Order: sequence, then structure tokens, then C-alpha cells
Amino acid sequence: MATVTTPERVSPETGGTSGRQRARRPVGRWLGDHLILVVGILVLLYMFVPIGYIFALSFNQPSGRSATAELESFTWSNWTSICEPEGLCESLRLSLAVGAVSTVIATILGTLMAFALVRHSFRGRSSSNLLIFLPMATPEVVMGSSLLAMFVSVGADSALGFTSLVIAHVLFCLSFVVVTVKARLSGMDYRLEQAAMDLYATEWQTFRLVTLPLAMPGIVAAAMLSFSLSFDDFIVSNFTAGQSVTFPLFVYGSKLKDFPPQLFVVGTLMFLVSFLIVIVGTLWRRRRAES
Repeated sequence: MATVTTPERVSPETGGTSGRQRARRPVGRWLGDHLILVVGILVLLYMFVPIGYIFALSFNQPSGRSATAELESFTWSNWTSICEPEGLCESLRLSLAVGAVSTVIATILGTLMAFALVRHSFRGRSSSNLLIFLPMATPEVVMGSSLLAMFVSVGADSALGFTSLVIAHVLFCLSFVVVTVKARLSGMDYRLEQAAMDLYATEWQTFRLVTLPLAMPGIVAAAMLSFSLSFDDFIVSNFTAGQSVTFPLFVYGSKLKDFPPQLFVVGTLMFLVSFLIVIVGTLWRRRRAES
């Protein structure tokens, strides 16, 4: 007689292959749907861990001379005595002044150059587009040493300071402004300007009411980028500052001697201000889009 074999029953406790597959499918599907989100969160955590450490060190009361060793005790005194380290606030004011002046000059010149390169055809236009990228591609140590050699050759080495810093910062910020504004102008719809001219608007009215508002996001972005590059520059400033001390130079000098915790307070304030500007700009653009 033929024997009949009955299929082996799988208890719920032990489970089976099909049960494990069914359990894995929702997990795999969830990971597939949220992979980009998970990777983005991990990247953000990787980026913000040093910033969080700086924020924590701004409330640290070190027992020794250096504030970078370890977290010891909590204190508010670092936030109430920002200017206590000698020369910190002076270097901060110098960096803010140099950044503001060089940003204004570089933004005006760069915007005019971007309009010329996008809106007009002239001899040497292709070469000009190529030359604009050279300061961006040149190593900063080469640019800084070249500027120092130029100042020495014209006899201005004894007057290195605020003026030489502004000239140097405008030089390397100009390319970034041109590229940023040029990208904005290339994406503009010129038919809006033609429509304004068809409605009997003058050239100045068209520029003021149509062209400039459309180009303003690119100009503002270029100005913010220029100020950031100017404020935290160290290499070019080290060659062209002379006896002046900017904030990055002060940080470097403090690292060689002792590192006061007030530097972490300034770094935290810089991050909070930048974050606030980004949030306000995002909300403003969203409100304009909704209206």
C-alpha cells in the first residue's frame, strides 16, 4: 500500500520561511520608501554634531587655560563677558567692517558684470567668461602671496590694513557674485520686460519695477555668499592684513596660546544669526508665492 505523507505543520512559535518573508517585506518596503529621508537625516546629524559641540562648549567653564579640552561645568559667564579676551571684539568689528564694505563693492561690480555678460554681445565675451572662473580656481595661498607681492612692488606694504583687506576680499568675492547673479539672469523670462515696454514703460521703469525685482533673489544670495567668504577668510587675510587682526586671525592666534570659551559664544551667535536669516528668507518667499 502507498503511504500518504501529511505536510509538516509549523507552529506559531517557531515560524517558517513564508512567515519570515512576510515579516521582512514591510520592513524592506519601508526602507525603500524612506531611504532618502534616512540618508538625509544621517547627513544632517553628521553636519550638525560639530555645531552642537560648539554650542555646548559656549556654556563650559574650563579649569585650565584652554576651553577645548572637555566639558567640565556649566556657566553663563561666557555669554555675559564676550569682550573679556583682549582683542576679540576689536577683531570681530574689523571682520564685520571689511566683510560689509567688500560685500557692497563686490555685489555692485559683480551685478554689473553679470548684466553685461548676459545681456550684451561684445568682443572678448567668451574670454571674459573664462577669466571670471580663474580667481575661484586659484589656490588662496597663491592669491594671497601674489597680492602681497603686488602691494610691496607699489610701495604699499607699510600701509597694509583695512584698505588692503578690502581690495583683496573684493578680488576673490567678485567671481562668486558674477556667477551667482549670472545664473539668475540666465533663467529670467525676458518677455516680461518686453511686455512692460509694450505698455509704455520707460527703460528705467522697466528696470526698476520688472528687471531688478526678478534679479533680486540672485543678488541677495550673491551678497550673502560674498559676506560669508569675506568674514571667515584666513589665508588671503594672513598675507594682506599687515598689523591688523581679523577674527579668523584672532582665532588662529588664540589656538597657539590659549583658547577662550568666548570664541565658542561668537561661533554660536554667528550660526544662530545665519539660521535666522535663512528661516526669514524661506518664510518670505513662501508668503510671496502664496500671495
